[in-house]
Amino acid sequence: MLSCDGVSQKTAGVLSNPRSITVMGSTGSVGTSTVDLLTRSPELFTVEALTANRNVGLLAKQAIELKAKFAVVADVNSYNDLKDALAGTGIEVGAGPEALLEAASRPSDMVMAAIVGFAGLAPTLTAIKRGATILLANKESLVCAGDLMVGEVKRYGANLLPVDSEHNAIFQVFDYQNRAGIDHITLTASGGPFRLFSKAQMDNVTQEQALAHPNWDMGAKISIDSATMVNKGLELIEAAYLFDLPEDKIKVLIHPQSIIHSTVSYVDGSVLAQLGTPDMRTPIACALSWPERLQTPVKQLDLAEISKLTFEHPDCERFPALNLARQALQEHKTIIFNAANEIAVESFLQKTISFTGISKILERAIVSFGSFQMNSLDEIIELDKEVRIWSEELIKSQMI
Repeated sequence: MLSCDGVSQKTAGVLSNPRSITVMGSTGSVGTSTVDLLTRSPELFTVEALTANRNVGLLAKQAIELKAKFAVVADVNSYNDLKDALAGTGIEVGAGPEALLEAASRPSDMVMAAIVGFAGLAPTLTAIKRGATILLANKESLVCAGDLMVGEVKRYGANLLPVDSEHNAIFQVFDYQNRAGIDHITLTASGGPFRLFSKAQMDNVTQEQALAHPNWDMGAKISIDSATMVNKGLELIEAAYLFDLPEDKIKVLIHPQSIIHSTVSYVDGSVLAQLGTPDMRTPIACALSWPERLQTPVKQLDLAEISKLTFEHPDCERFPALNLARQALQEHKTIIFNAANEIAVESFLQKTISFTGISKILERAIVSFGSFQMNSLDEIIELDKEVRIWSEELIKSQMI
């Protein structure tokens, strides 16, 4: 069909060319949302590989439904279970770190990088080195290896498309051709479940309370990060690398309704924002179909129904992790920030430290380690390991 202005119009949701994809972390929150979109449009996407940590049952179900060529479970002890679940399907099966790298290296147009935490770094770099389009949901990759990743993207001609709702929002309204006209960007944050808690109340936060995010359905680690606002700190660091901006050009604003996902402010006073209902399928669909658009089942935004949008500055006394992330970025300690946080979150979930103890560990880690300029993956892995051991020993000592 042709519109009245002569621009070719395609049926909604139909891409110019079918695309192949590998989903790293297909059983997590972002992964399952991605799979949901893929199953709705089987004529538009073919699936090369799916990977999961240890959820064999869901991984096998997804692989069969999407007709994936290769399924990988990170937990080597789950290999036989996955092999049995996929027996007779013709789907190849793998397990362990090497199999994850193989999945990332197999030919596909796109790789959804949705493995949570530092574990996603090596597979993401592997996919970058074959020039794939990376749909980046694993913010820790850029946090821990920003300079290395950006350099490898340029070296191998890969594409990096942000999937986090905040970064995807900025991506959609960022004028790359006129960077001089950009004054700053603003990442919005819901404020999490403890936005109105006092400092005294936060000392007694339980795991169940911290996992109950008011707007988003996320996995345990990301939910805790959101509750401490570490997640927003990680996003701030990620934004610095994605959009090549200094730390002081990245602002954070609390927006409890999670309707405005982020904004770009221009020197002439214009502020461009991307709005939408809080559903991860919107930014995922944007990345899957870029530069086109993919129809989704997401509820259309009704501003009249919402009627009111509110904003406030973050309270960095109750949520110190945000300023600690800024400090880590300024002092080239982002690997330290991430590694200490992953250990602290796991300890909180295991009930060995308090909720406020997470930020205390981050602060001690940033003070205790010097600045590092990492030039290789091996160096990054070594420092990450050192910080994790240090954090575990600190927690055991009960000196926090």
